[in-house]
Amino acid sequence: MSFQHTRPDPFPPIIKNLVIINALVYLAQFVLDKQYQITERLALFPIDSPSFKPYQIATHMFAHDTGFYAHILFNMLTLWMFGRVLENFWGGKRFLFFYLACGVGAAAAHLIIQHIRFEDARAIGQYVQFDPVVGASGAIMGVMAAFAYTFPNTELYILFIPFPVKAKWAVIGLACFDLFGGVVSISGDNIAHFAHLGGAVTGLLLVLIWNKTNRQSLY
Repeated sequence: MSFQHTRPDPFPPIIKNLVIINALVYLAQFVLDKQYQITERLALFPIDSPSFKPYQIATHMFAHDTGFYAHILFNMLTLWMFGRVLENFWGGKRFLFFYLACGVGAAAAHLIIQHIRFEDARAIGQYVQFDPVVGASGAIMGVMAAFAYTFPNTELYILFIPFPVKAKWAVIGLACFDLFGGVVSISGDNIAHFAHLGGAVTGLLLVLIWNKTNRQSLY
């Protein structure tokens, strides 16, 4: 009996293509936005907004804030860091399904919370501003949650923290931050915290289901 060792791909195809697509969309936003309003077309508007279109549930996760370069850079770096491990572990088809499902889960959570807030505000006669959402952060939070569940004791070095943090504690910490940010209204905070939480919960549920139905696919 012979065993063949396969070296993990440092830049597997699904991760590579997701990064390329996000970069191309960002370039199109940057160059053509004034003429074609690409960001507005791709962004996810609240379901109560006249600008909402169902396709935005998918397209929002491939667009980013062109006024904040760190947005796409951080998202793509995080996707590569954690996503490549999962893609090598699961295979490309499963990872792609997982990533897109987490993005849809993030959008669903954001739309539900926005709708609830809209109804509450309308009930008391308050003006409601419809702010669109862009970014892959929700899907990537799902990737991070899956990584933390699958490799919980992997030590991560996080900026400004002088010691390694295990993946499970890092992701729990991020989830707590988003929960706090989503519940407490802070002036100037334009992060879609519940979208992050929706992506993380979707990712965790998928991993739990797959682990229960086919343990060998994860361990």
